[in-house]
Amino acid sequence: MRQKSDEEFQSKFRIFLKIHTDNLPCHQLNRNLLFIYEDDEDEFSVVESQQYEFGKIRAATNDFTEANKLGQGGFGVVYKGKLLNDQEIAVKRLSRNSGQGNLEFKNEVMLLARLQHRNLVRLKGFSIEGTEKLLVYEFVENASLDNFIFDPAKRSYLDWDRCYKIISGIARGLLYLHEDSRLRIIHRDLKAGNVLLDGEMNPKIADFGMARLFVPDETQGNTSRIVGTYGYMAPEYAIHGQFSVKSDVFSFGVLVLEIISGQRNNNFRNGENIENLISSVSINLKVRKLFVQFPY
Repeated sequence: MRQKSDEEFQSKFRIFLKIHTDNLPCHQLNRNLLFIYEDDEDEFSVVESQQYEFGKIRAATNDFTEANKLGQGGFGVVYKGKLLNDQEIAVKRLSRNSGQGNLEFKNEVMLLARLQHRNLVRLKGFSIEGTEKLLVYEFVENASLDNFIFDPAKRSYLDWDRCYKIISGIARGLLYLHEDSRLRIIHRDLKAGNVLLDGEMNPKIADFGMARLFVPDETQGNTSRIVGTYGYMAPEYAIHGQFSVKSDVFSFGVLVLEIISGQRNNNFRNGENIENLISSVSINLKVRKLFVQFPY
């Protein structure tokens, strides 16, 4: 790292800590602080340069008007916005009263600022003012994958070539997170609602609020706080809190089944019966009738 004055370093160090480590449990602090020394010499300037003025983002979304609302999740609402240079953005306004929202904010700023891949949504910046916390993303034209695969009208647009393109793109994004980036990231909430589609139907994995960072030699983590979406969770994670690369691969497998079948994993219709998608596929495998009622 190049030489800096003590005053400049301490100032930027405080900014880094405020963004990354406020209120984090003590056992997580060392892992986060490690990147101050391991990352590129411009680490601090990268983090600072991504901060937007709150007023500019509020104006871009027309004061977070309902007409600009793109969707809502457990941690906040997402709005479409347009900056003064006519660049379109997506803005996640985190819930003011959610402690989980605070953790999600720090996770996404810390991770997405360091991750660059065509199959990951790109974080353009963030904004903090008082209790307001905003995440600013690239605008992705076709919204989330679940809007296509579970909508009978839109689903007709997903021929096999497009489905294969989407599945392959998600796989490439996961491979980057698990193996090819300088960090090893376990997403922990891969699902159809967290995959966005751009204008050319290229998939982009989004929503890293629940993601966990692994150090190079780490292969498995344990937690008593189970987060994610049931139906996509690997059994060992849902039951015992054990997560790893395999947990994401399990979620990916469920997602592939949903893309192929066009049905939700917890609401699979088999004739007159409503079944669990994974159980139905398992039974069909045993009797050699795999995907007989699926459209592809």
